[in-house]
Amino acid sequence: MYEVFVNESPLILTNKRPEKSNGNLFLLDGDSIMEAIGLLSRKKLKKAYLYHPDGDRILKLFMHKIPVIVAGGGFVVNQKGKVLFIKRNGKWDLPKGKVDKGETIESAAIREVEEETGVTGLTIERFLKTTFHVFKRNGEYWLKQTHWFIMSTDYSGKLVAEKSEGIVKVKWKGPRKIKKALDNSYTNIKILFEGWPLI
Repeated sequence: MYEVFVNESPLILTNKRPEKSNGNLFLLDGDSIMEAIGLLSRKKLKKAYLYHPDGDRILKLFMHKIPVIVAGGGFVVNQKGKVLFIKRNGKWDLPKGKVDKGETIESAAIREVEEETGVTGLTIERFLKTTFHVFKRNGEYWLKQTHWFIMSTDYSGKLVAEKSEGIVKVKWKGPRKIKKALDNSYTNIKILFEGWPLI
């Protein structure tokens, strides 16, 4: 099972038919996918299910039906145990961005953190999670697949928001401020903090 977020509403890719679907169960074909995404994006549904019997192939099949952007992101922790946040479009987020041609996801994640925040000296500790969300560009729906990595740094210099990317603030946040930031964040970001020891 995979959760893809459309305007913060979940589109659930599943190989098990839900018992109560109430008109929100769709088959995994091009027309049905776009219908489900359209209903979620217009808030006509709070949740939708895309069904296919083969759970091992369901994500691959879905990604064949919609254009995909692969991105890398950083869950960056400093020596004080604080996590690096950016503010963009009025919401708290974590630094991330598109993987360029010929670039590994790991190097893209580090580059994007550096570009968006000014933080350097980053070390990838481990892979954290992959998140999915659908957005609209030039009238077409796209799937963003973001691979997140836990990173550490001993950087204590100035934080520099990448204004050209719409970032207005960059902040290190401890447990109390993380909780507050997550109240004004995205579901995909909240998912990354599940089980985080400081929360």
